[in-house]
Amino acid sequence: MTENPADARTKAPVSVFLLDDHEVVRRGVHDLLDAEPDLTVVGEANTAEQALVRVPALRPRVAILDVRLPDGDGVSVCRELRSRMPDLVCLMLTSFDDEEALLDAIMAGAAGYVLKQITGTDLVNAVRTVASGQSLLDAGATARVMARLRGEPKQEERQGGLSGLSEREREILALVGEGLTNREIGKRLYLAEKTVKNNISRLLAKLGVERRVQAAVIATQALAASQEPRTGPAASPRDGGPRH
Repeated sequence: MTENPADARTKAPVSVFLLDDHEVVRRGVHDLLDAEPDLTVVGEANTAEQALVRVPALRPRVAILDVRLPDGDGVSVCRELRSRMPDLVCLMLTSFDDEEALLDAIMAGAAGYVLKQITGTDLVNAVRTVASGQSLLDAGATARVMARLRGEPKQEERQGGLSGLSEREREILALVGEGLTNREIGKRLYLAEKTVKNNISRLLAKLGVERRVQAAVIATQALAASQEPRTGPAASPRDGGPRH
């Protein structure tokens, strides 16, 4: 009797790829994950260049990426790999509590950002969490980043800029806020990647910002503001409010 392919996929361990320029770190994480029956390390790299070649060939479910590398950075690797492999889950692992790198990781589409100081058990759980499709971004660090960028640009400039966006530009801005790449936005909206790039350039100019990450913050804040309950002064009897 042949086993159902869906059942086989369910039973198959989560495949993981490791990118770190320190052999000791790679070996430690490799042994830690391979000791778990539901996880398996399928490959390693110590440079960004190696990872960009090996990950597409091995097609892992999760890529654990060091942020700082001798020939680049894990955030750029994450962005490039996910543009080619949208289903790839990237977990950033770093020694540095760098707010700029965290925001860049969010924009690159990383599902998680954890420090190397976490325990082995927490790292295993982190891999399982992102592999299941959930996000694992430190809430405190994310809040600090958003708070730091909230003033860029000023509130009145943001409001004016948003009102000047076309409906298409608003759609694209919302997807930028979700961390999608130009290619992913194009697929979602059935647009050419170059068209998406041109739209983003225009909306950045309209918003008065230079960086994509700033536009993402604006998109996030606009969404949060739209979901806040509206409050105002109680209606007077003259306004049709309750009479006592």
